[in-house]
Amino acid sequence: MSTVAVEQALAKSPGQRGDALLSIPEDQWFDRKSARVAPRKLAEILIGFANAEGGTVVVGLHNKQVEGINDAGHEKLAGWQQTALDFTEPAVRCRIDRVECTSNAGHPDYLLVFDVEASERIHADKKDQVFLRVGDENRKLNFAQRQDLIYDKGQASYEISSIGDAQEADLDSDLLSEYADAVNHPEPERLLYARDLLTRNGEMTAAAVLLFGKRPQRWFPEAYVRMLRYQGTERHTGVRQHLLQDIRVEGSIPHQLLEARSILFDLVPSRRALANSGRFERIPLIPEDAWLEGLVNAVIHRSYSISGDHIRIEVFDDRIEFESPGRFPGLVDPHDLRRITRFARNPRIARVCADLHFGQELGEGIRRIFEEMSLAGLADPVYTQTSGSVRLTLSCLPVDRELERRLPRRAREVLRVIRDRERASTGEVVEATGESRPVVLRHLQALKNEGLIDWVGNSPKDPRAYWKHRIE
Repeated sequence: MSTVAVEQALAKSPGQRGDALLSIPEDQWFDRKSARVAPRKLAEILIGFANAEGGTVVVGLHNKQVEGINDAGHEKLAGWQQTALDFTEPAVRCRIDRVECTSNAGHPDYLLVFDVEASERIHADKKDQVFLRVGDENRKLNFAQRQDLIYDKGQASYEISSIGDAQEADLDSDLLSEYADAVNHPEPERLLYARDLLTRNGEMTAAAVLLFGKRPQRWFPEAYVRMLRYQGTERHTGVRQHLLQDIRVEGSIPHQLLEARSILFDLVPSRRALANSGRFERIPLIPEDAWLEGLVNAVIHRSYSISGDHIRIEVFDDRIEFESPGRFPGLVDPHDLRRITRFARNPRIARVCADLHFGQELGEGIRRIFEEMSLAGLADPVYTQTSGSVRLTLSCLPVDRELERRLPRRAREVLRVIRDRERASTGEVVEATGESRPVVLRHLQALKNEGLIDWVGNSPKDPRAYWKHRIE
């Protein structure tokens, strides 16, 4: 990820530094600007990073050239250094360093490096415009998006809340050293400050404990992953329930991700087939890249402020369901996830996990799940938002693309509600989906016409009538 690459590039000699920074793709945490950039324009970039997950901006690089900033003059340099104070409200917190480089003309020169902190507040420019970093671009938010960001920032601040009685001895020093090695940082303890995992008073934050704690569950009892394997395609209840395995994975977030990945690999529905090795091997029915992204997103982006619930991964013969506490951030449209506007609920946790190469960015990761499922000839992933959680369903059944095109949008969600409940009245489907009754009736009729559901009742006005999933 760019955070590690930028740190490694800045550690190089002045003669190599500029070219190394030019070789890094711009992304969620990194941007380059020409020495001609105006302070007002630079302010928009700083605001975008501060409102998202923080990042680094380097001034003096442009069009694959190391320009340097010497020719800009003292007045321009002073303008850049005062950008946050003069053009952002409230002032964006950032560290500014002038680092040596060699320009493309072969002369000693300097670059100006802004290291922007992720902020728990919303920042705007002097025109009261709010920007958010999304991938490799800055986006100006409209009023509704701005209001949603204010709400989500309130949730996001939980990861930087102080865990007053947590001490350095409560952290896993080996894990912290592994992280320092991964980002090529000489002092693991200072790295906690560099990643904003300690408060300004040096206290442990929730993010520090969750990421590197020996046993985070002491402070966060529900911060674990529960993995359940059922026989068949339904949960059922009581004596009819066929629960084969119930596994609980605790520990730090990196440990949870590694252990859960190993366990889930064995639980995923599979078949034995002739592999490229010439031998019959176990072949997962759902692509690993898809379910791994589902796991990573569930752990990294869950709401850790919700203390009464944990992550559940339920594996059936025909699907995997991931359920993670916390609704989608307000800037995400759960009905149009292919064009997701990224905002991480836990930006510091997300950044550390990115440094450790766990998963992709939230937006890229979700798009990747769609792509992997489509390439495998399987149905699109289904995201469902409940009152307090997000559920992702990955089906291992081949999909009829012609049928998918015929069905109304979100008809699959209606089908899932009926399948999960085994039977559901029209009113129950309306309540579960949040759609209007006419829309639900249209979806139900389409599913009935395709032979996917049946209506059971004695008359059109039978109050006990219900819909059920047709099992072939």
